[in-house]
Amino acid sequence: MPRVFITGVIPDVGISALHQKGFTVDINKTGKDLSASELKKAFEEYDAIIPFVNNKIDRDLIKSASSNLKVIANYAVGFDNIDVTAANEKGIVVCNTPGVANESVAEHVFALIFACNKSIIPADKFVRDGKYKRWDPNLFLSHQVWGQTIGIIGLGRIGTFVGQIAYGGFRMNVLYYDIKRAEDFELICEARYAAVNDILKEADIVTLHVPLNEKTQHMIGRDELRNMKKTAILINTSRGPVVEEKALVWALKEKVIAAAGLDVFEFEPVISKELLELDNVVVTPHVASATYETRETMSRIVAQNIIDVFEGGTPQGLVKLP
Repeated sequence: MPRVFITGVIPDVGISALHQKGFTVDINKTGKDLSASELKKAFEEYDAIIPFVNNKIDRDLIKSASSNLKVIANYAVGFDNIDVTAANEKGIVVCNTPGVANESVAEHVFALIFACNKSIIPADKFVRDGKYKRWDPNLFLSHQVWGQTIGIIGLGRIGTFVGQIAYGGFRMNVLYYDIKRAEDFELICEARYAAVNDILKEADIVTLHVPLNEKTQHMIGRDELRNMKKTAILINTSRGPVVEEKALVWALKEKVIAAAGLDVFEFEPVISKELLELDNVVVTPHVASATYETRETMSRIVAQNIIDVFEGGTPQGLVKLP
């Protein structure tokens, strides 16, 4: 009977699906990350592993895996925490949960935009601290989002949803960059394809939706931040290392840009103390995809990925290297 190990708690829908197919499922319910030795032990004992993005599945760990380990089914849309090459070399299938978080992450992008632009957090604190004594026409002034220019860097499914919300909901001017043009998107959203530097110069809001790889690591550093408008807002819900955190702290401190909304961080869960002391940044703990709907769908897909591998099918989330 195949054994599955999950590195944390996930919704029951996926676990039930595995049980129905005869799998034994063990779960780390401690609420804490596994130590390196605990993770190694799981790789040595189980037939399938469901890790989270905070579990680093590197070459050494994969080398220690039992010959019975057939699949690593990442409980995430991304898979940059896994050495896919090393897994494939050992005959281990790697899967993810593609396309599940588009709407939820796009919604979170706009939550961050409005939190930054409308000073939601300081305004809330102002009221709670008893400072609201009278209506003041100059209090917490902001620019309208309606009609502004949004620059989307990385037009995958999430970037497309962001563009549709921006154009359809707020009549924003949409600029975008991706490795290839999307003519349908241009037509639907009246969007304009532009180089990254042009987007940085023109956009009032820049939002990042690229995968993490050698080309995108630190794609936003000092030079790129200098190119942005002083009134611009930077949003990052992709991966932390896409933005050089030290450079961002400098840009926010020196008012090179107006604000930033971040759901991911370069060294998460460790975050620069200087960054957290700034009042022109809004931070959330990597929860852009955290809706009940998304998490249940992820649970269903990781389970089905494992079932498909053991039944000889092609998993929906099969990760293929270029």
